[in-house]
Amino acid sequence: MNGNGERRRNANGRSSIYYGKDGYWHGRVTVGVKDDGTPDRRHVQAKTRAEVARKVKKLEEHRDQGRVPKAGQRWTVDKWLTHWIEHIAAPPRISENAHAGYRVDVEKHLIPGLGAHRLDRLTPEHCEKLYTRMQEEQGLSAGTAHHAHRTLRNALNVAVRRGHLGVNPVLLATAPRLDEEEPEPYKVDEIKRLLKISQEQERNGARWVLALALGLRQGEALGLKWEDVDLDSGLVRIRRGRLRPKYAHGCGAESCGRKAGYCPRRRQVRAETGRTKSKAGRRVIGLPAPLIRLLVEHRIKQDAERKVARQLWHDGGYVFTKPDGLPLIPNTDYREWKALLVRAGLREARLHDARHTAATVLLILGVPTPTAMAIMGWSSASMATRYQHMSDTIRSDVAARVGDLLWGTGERQDGAEGQRD
Repeated sequence: MNGNGERRRNANGRSSIYYGKDGYWHGRVTVGVKDDGTPDRRHVQAKTRAEVARKVKKLEEHRDQGRVPKAGQRWTVDKWLTHWIEHIAAPPRISENAHAGYRVDVEKHLIPGLGAHRLDRLTPEHCEKLYTRMQEEQGLSAGTAHHAHRTLRNALNVAVRRGHLGVNPVLLATAPRLDEEEPEPYKVDEIKRLLKISQEQERNGARWVLALALGLRQGEALGLKWEDVDLDSGLVRIRRGRLRPKYAHGCGAESCGRKAGYCPRRRQVRAETGRTKSKAGRRVIGLPAPLIRLLVEHRIKQDAERKVARQLWHDGGYVFTKPDGLPLIPNTDYREWKALLVRAGLREARLHDARHTAATVLLILGVPTPTAMAIMGWSSASMATRYQHMSDTIRSDVAARVGDLLWGTGERQDGAEGQRD
């Protein structure tokens, strides 16, 4: 700019600052090249030269750090999350169950709470205020708010990688604090009681034995088919998982006045099964001899049910079914687990805690981590730390070894026998 306040052109695409006829100071910065090959020049303006100079300097810093959003469409949080859930974080790239969880976060929490913000103007404070509203005003748990936090973080990480966002503000936001109690797996005698009670069940008792002995996830157990079980060689192949049913109205324009799941003419719109949670989840596990015998007995009972049902039998090949051959529904399976705990006289526990229990059994037996990973279907060794818990048996054994070392007592507490290497 010359002494008269007129615009002066800088050579080689350098930044320029000038005073315009509109009474504002303007700055222009070359930040790269557009898709059509022309220079990508960005514009800033302010009332004072000093203010526009600060904006130009900040834009130059973002350019040098590779943090300038792409030119073109100005995304709002609403538009980006909708695009992400429909076209990026969608099957078959991710599992149906994972997609369903993301969609709940996006449609029920994130878009209503943050959707109107421009994507490049979203701040960590906006995110933190949303988490607070979810817990204090809506009465939702910290776990629900934390799940929304993770979903938003994943979605905006993609926006950063694609150049639509300079920095992911969620990475700077304080996540909702989780104060969940660590699951306490069942003791060995409690596991034996559960196994005994489950085997006394009239139907599908082997389902719980699989969970407690092999640590199968709920979806893996309910999605198991006889073609995956080799009773002669004593092996079971985990290839798929049962998906939670999803229904649509079959009555036309929702004329029944009910939710889709309760529509008298509802129709299933989701496949019965999907791929396992991870590549490591596709695995082969050896069956203990007692479990082989239990599965043989289970198959005999199922064949008898097939004969009784006759033409009403749905032959999907599932190991665990309803009396008509249809696969078990996860919610019904969950309620049956709770009923099993009551019959066994054991404390309350989540269905997934059966998997923690199985992992702890492997720890008690001293199974090496790589082998435990293969059995449990863990994708990383860090999962062993998450799932395997210090049982009272192990704690007693450690205490006895400390006593031997420091005092030479040679004393061992009950339940610690047989734990030495």
